[in-house]
Formats: sequence, C-alpha cells, structure tokens
Amino acid sequence: MKKLVLAAGILIISLNAQAQEKSEGLKGAWFVTSQFGYQQTKSGDEKATNLSIIPIVGNFITPSVAVGAGVGMMNIKSETGSVTNASTNLIVIEPLVRKYWNIAGNFYFFGQLATPIITGKEKEANTKVSQFGLAMSGGFDFFVTKNFSVEFSYDLANFTTTTIKPDSGDSTTITNFSLAHVATADPIYVDALGGSMPNLTTPLSFGFKFIF
Repeated sequence: MKKLVLAAGILIISLNAQAQEKSEGLKGAWFVTSQFGYQQTKSGDEKATNLSIIPIVGNFITPSVAVGAGVGMMNIKSETGSVTNASTNLIVIEPLVRKYWNIAGNFYFFGQLATPIITGKEKEANTKVSQFGLAMSGGFDFFVTKNFSVEFSYDLANFTTTTIKPDSGDSTTITNFSLAHVATADPIYVDALGGSMPNLTTPLSFGFKFIF
C-alpha cells in the first residue's frame, strides 16, 4: 500500500512538473543569433552589393514573446571591373521584439518589429550616412534541438529616413516606404553610395540561433 501511494505521489509530481514546463515554454531563456543579408545588382562590368552581418542577443519575457537587440556592420560597395567607385562601412544598432506561434512540432512562425539605427561613412568621397527605420518582418524558425534552431525571415514592410551628407555641399534626405522591398532604387542613393536599393537593409535574412 505504501509503495502504491509513493508511486502515485511521484506520478503526480512528475505530471505537475511537465505541465509547469509546458506552460512556461521558453520564458526566461536567452538566445543568441546572427542575421546575415546579401544583395547584389549586376549590369555588365558594373556591380553593386549590400552585405550585412548583425549578431543579436535576446530574452524570452513570456513563453512566446522575446525582446532583444542587434549590433553589427554593413558594407555597401559599387565596382566597375576592378575599380571601386564607392565603399560604405556602416554600424547597425537594432532593438527588436518578436512574437512566436507554433505551427507543428518544432516548427514556428514569428513576427518581428525592429527599429534599426544605422550610421557610417562612404570612404571614397568622405560622405556621412545616417538612417533611422522601422521594419516589420516575418519568418520561420525550426528547432533542431531545444538549444539550437535555424531561422529564415523576409521583410514585410519597411519605413526609412536616410540622410546623406557629402564632404562639401548640402545634405540629402531620402524617405522611403516599401512593402516587401518592391520600391525602385532612388538615383541619388545609388550615385552617393553605390547601393542596389533605396534603403540600407536587405530583404532576406538567414541565421542560426542558440538558446540557453
């Protein structure tokens, strides 16, 4: 009888622990990931590329909501053959919030809202660049294990204000709103920085996430 009561007690404690774990989900867990973006426009010998690498650290404040921030770099380059026409190095600071929805098993969809702040300089002409933006993106996250996942995201909407200040002369401000990056490139932006789109972020991101 005592053994039966003991076994029942252990079973109840185990079920309660599993229920508690399931209800809490990832709450309190930290994650580290890195967003990688690449975009290229090529015509004959002329080539324009956007490259971004942004490490991100965040914390799940609820079982399905996470807040975090990314700090990284971005390089925009315009080349004609072996000649570099423009080369822009930028620093990116990106606070963000994410909401996760479970689709099936270890497969999740997430929505993200971020406010990237970007600053730097185009070194060939000594042109200063600054941008403030609001970006909404959606993505998929597959948990390979409980501590490791692979994620992919795509920009859904993007609002940016970019200021380009040359070494001499007046500065130029470009305000851009795009849905899934369908807007055409602004000629002023392309001439000044050699970029391939009118904003400094790339539409596609792919990365790995570590949870601990």
